[in-house]
Amino acid sequence: MGGFFGVASRKDCTLELFYGVDYHSHLGTRRGGMATYGANGFSRAIHNIENSPFRTKFERDVEEMEGNLGIGCISDYEPQPLLIQSHLGSFAITTVGKINNMDQLLKEVYGNGRTHFQEMSTGQINATELAASLICSEKTIPEGIRHLQDVVDGSMTLLLLTKDGIYAARDKKGRTPLVIGKKEGAYCASFENFAYLNLGYTDYHELGPGEIDFITPESVEMLVPPQEEMKICSFLWVYYGYPTASYEGINVEEMRYHCGAMLAKRDAGSNVHPDLIAGVPDSGIAHAIGYANESKVPFARPFIKYTPTWPRSFMPTNQEQRNLIARMKLIPVQALINQKKLLLIDDSIVRGTTSNLIVDMLREAGAKEVHMRISAPPFLYPCYFGTDIPSSEQLIAHKRTVDEICKVIGADSLAYLKMERLSEMANGLPICTACFSGEYPVDPPEEDIRGSYEK
Repeated sequence: MGGFFGVASRKDCTLELFYGVDYHSHLGTRRGGMATYGANGFSRAIHNIENSPFRTKFERDVEEMEGNLGIGCISDYEPQPLLIQSHLGSFAITTVGKINNMDQLLKEVYGNGRTHFQEMSTGQINATELAASLICSEKTIPEGIRHLQDVVDGSMTLLLLTKDGIYAARDKKGRTPLVIGKKEGAYCASFENFAYLNLGYTDYHELGPGEIDFITPESVEMLVPPQEEMKICSFLWVYYGYPTASYEGINVEEMRYHCGAMLAKRDAGSNVHPDLIAGVPDSGIAHAIGYANESKVPFARPFIKYTPTWPRSFMPTNQEQRNLIARMKLIPVQALINQKKLLLIDDSIVRGTTSNLIVDMLREAGAKEVHMRISAPPFLYPCYFGTDIPSSEQLIAHKRTVDEICKVIGADSLAYLKMERLSEMANGLPICTACFSGEYPVDPPEEDIRGSYEK
């Protein structure tokens, strides 16, 4: 996924930018970056954060950077923010999204006179650099952003920093969030709305789909009004969002409680009678609390996530290593497992490998029964808009029934949240459920994408 934060302040904003970006660390695992503009012009720092937190890598940069305008990001893919020189002037840019038609757009850009792009270590083109090039193909930055949003097949939300202020643009379908906060002498733009609360900001404005705003320390100007159609990603509430975040007025933690409660209501009167309710750390815990509150069965933590030396969620490409790391992170509490009937709740099952490991771990620790409940519908289709849901062939539910999945992961029973319940809890909000239903907000590309989300 990825996330970003920007500040336009009458005072130096570097420290606020640092903390605001750090609050997005749950959204990405590979790259972090900050860019500021001040009396000495632009300055920038980018670091690899795969094995060390953002905060640790950027502590020295905070002391050296300065400026009253700044943007920063946590990214799962390309290094950013990028510094760009063009006929539109110098600017820094950071993006969150997915470009499915990159090859087509590259051909068009090359045809229009662009001769080269930097190649990343993966052998791919930096999607943010391509976005910048498309913006620079127009006469003004607002026109360039609108052009980018029009030609990208996928999703593109961005912050663009100039010497005069920050452009904030939400993707055309509103799939990912973008919120502005306000305090005396400053405005900020944030992917997660909770990121600015401890910095003294209050909610000011949530951008609508396709909206473009220009932010200075003194004001926020709407340059392009929002479009009517929205398809915000439902997986933000199910998994990606931090518990204190809210999207379109709906809090993540509260919605997860409701998901768990819905699952409990569905199980009422069944022949499943657990001794304890547990959640898979971290995102499954709130769902489990909701189930326990509704069912009146005690909530417990039969395994604890070990974080002191496993702080990052980065997974190596080797499947055997991924399995080992997934197991090493969770330590069983034998006293809460042995001879107990457990009902375990997770946010999702994608490939099924992690779920199988967890069930095996509980069996080895003496669990009498292990029942699995999933607070999302089955993942049947890949995502083409930024969430790392892999190709159909890698999705355990794509060609298996619920009973077959239950056997694969080794549980005594398995049930998923129904699609209509998810939509109901979103209070009628137009959410994107393409990975569950196959009903994409725009036509998907012909070839499946490959992702890294591990479940």
